Amino acid sequence: MGINVALDGPSGAGKSTIAKAVAAKMKYVYVDTGAMYRAVACYMVTSGTDLDNKDEIIAKLKDISIKLEYMDGVQHVILNGEDVSEKIRTPEISMAASKTSAIPEVRTFLFDLQQTMAKENDIIMDGRDIGTVVLPNADVKVFLTASAEERAKRRFKELQEKGDPSTYEEVLRDIEQRDYNDTHRETAPLKKADDAVEVDTTKLDLQQSIDEICRVITEKLGEKKNNEPVTEKKERAPRVIMEVRPISRTKHLNPLKIVLYGLMRWIVIGLYHIYYDIRWEGTENVPKDGGNIFASNHRSYQDPVFIALHTRVPLSYMAKEELFNGNKAFKTLITTMGAFPVSRGKGDTAVIDTSIEKLEMGRNLAIFPEGTRSLDGKVGKGKTGVALIAAVAQTKIIPVGITFEGKLKFRKKVIVRYGKPIIPSEIGASNTDSKSLKVLKNKVMEEITSLVHE
Repeated sequence: MGINVALDGPSGAGKSTIAKAVAAKMKYVYVDTGAMYRAVACYMVTSGTDLDNKDEIIAKLKDISIKLEYMDGVQHVILNGEDVSEKIRTPEISMAASKTSAIPEVRTFLFDLQQTMAKENDIIMDGRDIGTVVLPNADVKVFLTASAEERAKRRFKELQEKGDPSTYEEVLRDIEQRDYNDTHRETAPLKKADDAVEVDTTKLDLQQSIDEICRVITEKLGEKKNNEPVTEKKERAPRVIMEVRPISRTKHLNPLKIVLYGLMRWIVIGLYHIYYDIRWEGTENVPKDGGNIFASNHRSYQDPVFIALHTRVPLSYMAKEELFNGNKAFKTLITTMGAFPVSRGKGDTAVIDTSIEKLEMGRNLAIFPEGTRSLDGKVGKGKTGVALIAAVAQTKIIPVGITFEGKLKFRKKVIVRYGKPIIPSEIGASNTDSKSLKVLKNKVMEEITSLVHE
């Protein structure tokens, strides 16, 4: 059982910011329960759920997958495969979270995950009922508060920096309304635990608040049994997400299939030159063999074809599961073209295994790290899936940049650029710990961005 620190308090008290900083300083795992509830609320809002219909909300819980992923110590909230870390911080989602979190079934839905994390790690968990409900036996309980006006001022500044148009008055009303909702709900209302230490940060700046919380924790825990001070806790070894299993490349595709694929490629290249004003650059960077990953920005449904037309070995690529459940002819077509289904948000390793399988077969693999198409041509942040697959397989990644303006149509000028291969081990990604994956993902996205804007 790890050391548990419960940090409760009202909306806007700075719990998340302070808890993150304290966890980093004391080498604890930070668990943002508020982000979990916001993620549930985000799903309900974006799916058009009636927030006053309790039964409808409960029925949709089964469709939700939430994960907290840590990349180089930074927490990301993943909702059904999408990083919603920024999206869940708006006033609209805050108010929705206040409503949905009052439903017992929602709290039960997230309770098991929170309890498991607390048992397996030294953690700081923040929320509104951590010390009273989630971790009633926590080693240290802190109730963090500040005046409603001060909390509104802090939240308003934060929203302004993000370009949110909300006024100070609107933010203050939201804070006051949420305080009322949180303290008057029937299930797990916001209240200070009897044995919690109250810390009022109204007149404290951020660093003073962090120092005060650390002082309270250290004072409560004292020195550990081996006399090692809490603030000098040793670094943990990096957590490896999956075992590295480099592809053997012992299998080769049928030579006749390669010949037929080559003929088809040149026919399609000719047709594409007629329909589009298209050119390919950097084709010398395309490996002649299979077992490679092509990572590209995502502009259109034509992207897999654009990438494949200058690869000598057929491509496989991921496609959302829904595409395989409709028209049978369309399913046959995309399967023939190398597509395989991915269930976004399910959190299993089947997609990784299938991807490694395709690479082992000698095929190439196309991945779009952004996860969704960009309508304006700007390259997004990118997800770590491509880095994880490449690190597990220890295979090359060829970055690709696809560029065209506006919508894709007849005689549209299109440029497809292949960059120099990225070899995971050469940039320090010889394992699947979070730091290695972040380094590899960032390198891939930097190369894709440079190719798009070249």
